[in-house]
Amino acid sequence: MDRREQSLGPRRKGLRPRDAAYLIIAVWLLAVIAFGVIEHLLDDQTFPTVWLGMWWALQTVTTVGYGDVVPQDTVGRAIASILLLGGLSLLSVITATITSNFVARAERLHGDDAERQLVDEVRKLREEVERLRVDGR
Repeated sequence: MDRREQSLGPRRKGLRPRDAAYLIIAVWLLAVIAFGVIEHLLDDQTFPTVWLGMWWALQTVTTVGYGDVVPQDTVGRAIASILLLGGLSLLSVITATITSNFVARAERLHGDDAERQLVDEVRKLREEVERLRVDGR
């Protein structure tokens, strides 16, 4: 185990951000398929094919919403609300994951130099304190 792993203490349990993003993407991909099928079954006049229902669900979950196909009944609009809120969370998690990867990379690149400088400063301060202690006796 190297110094950095020792300083981090026990390994954290739970999902890493990247794994969480993959999980959310998979869940919402399945949601697009499921809600597309459901919309087709509930409103076959507006969504005559399952593919059109999935196209609408994809537009909704990605918050694009071209408006070319829109649910006409209350249940369809409730489903749209769920997809819209889910789409916002999906985009937020993906953005946060990308950002955290950039931050982690920057810490890896610059963290070693900063750590080395800090260790050098501490060493110099210890030497100074020891010299003062010896001179003060």
